[in-house]
Amino acid sequence: MRIAVDAMGGDFAPREVVRGAINYAASHADEVILVGDVPRIESEIAEYGHGHPASLSFVDAPEVIEMGEHPATALRAKRRSSIRVATDLVRDGEADAVVSAGSTGATMAAAVFRLGRIDGIDRPALAAHLVTATGPIMLLDVGANVDSEAANLVHFAVMGSIYAEHVLKVDRPRVGLLNIGEEKDKGDTLAREAHRRMRELDLNFVGNVEGNDLVAHAADVVVCDGFVGNVVIKFFEGLTGYIFRSLRTDLQQGPVAPLALLALKPGFDRMKQRFDYEQYGGAPLLGVRGVSIVTHGRARARMIEHAIRVASEAAAERIPDLIGAWTQHHPALARQDAADIVADGTEPLVTGSGMVG
Repeated sequence: MRIAVDAMGGDFAPREVVRGAINYAASHADEVILVGDVPRIESEIAEYGHGHPASLSFVDAPEVIEMGEHPATALRAKRRSSIRVATDLVRDGEADAVVSAGSTGATMAAAVFRLGRIDGIDRPALAAHLVTATGPIMLLDVGANVDSEAANLVHFAVMGSIYAEHVLKVDRPRVGLLNIGEEKDKGDTLAREAHRRMRELDLNFVGNVEGNDLVAHAADVVVCDGFVGNVVIKFFEGLTGYIFRSLRTDLQQGPVAPLALLALKPGFDRMKQRFDYEQYGGAPLLGVRGVSIVTHGRARARMIEHAIRVASEAAAERIPDLIGAWTQHHPALARQDAADIVADGTEPLVTGSGMVG
């Protein structure tokens, strides 16, 4: 696989991005293409001192889309921005996937406008991972769309199920619809109609799941609109961080704290490994004609390395082709989705919401 990496995107770019790319390229057969300000990239490589793997190459793109810029406007104005050039490599067949830790809005805008949507999918979805004690839950959408039609939620369910099966290697992923109750008639009109449609498909649909079911891993793929999903994923991340910080603070107090920490360290190490969201690399943007992975803006080298691995796996499994094949076999659903868009006159909204782990 050939993976284009936005070297200039992220809080710690280009240093951490370059180091993660070097680490990956040194131990994998894939080609890694660093896209960005080449002199700065070369300087970071020299400072890292780990050499220049033969499978690592560069494409010059000196402009950067900053976090505060309007994604679509900046994408048009900055034609040599690293995320636009990296995404164009996928569009032109010179790369198989793109990875970025930069502006989530710009990364999504680049994928939607430069790669285009898969026929039959009018609203791509951003899928994030909720880490539980028994494995990850894919939650989508988490911010690509502020609101959705019932047909969109059906598409999210299908795309999430395909990704979970082929990339996360979950056999017959359980698909749930996030709702305020388990009964099929719970929720608003959108939730009830989405439930009816999902029940009629060849999905492993387990019905409605509530907020407390998320940590219990009641489903492998959980579907909701982007507004709700973005709130949920950020709350989940904030709560997890609060718990770990509180434990660390409390255990550092008192005269026997050093001994207590030493005794508890093996258990904390196991817990840290269990809830390690970095291993999932980032959030795939599903529904576009190419593989686009949006990783955390605070990603360090290790998470960049995992993001490149996930991009390679998704490209090797041909996830966009599998989604396209599904829409071809369900033309009535694709037509219904198109009718919904014509009826409400809206287009997919690319937001500037941040990616969370």
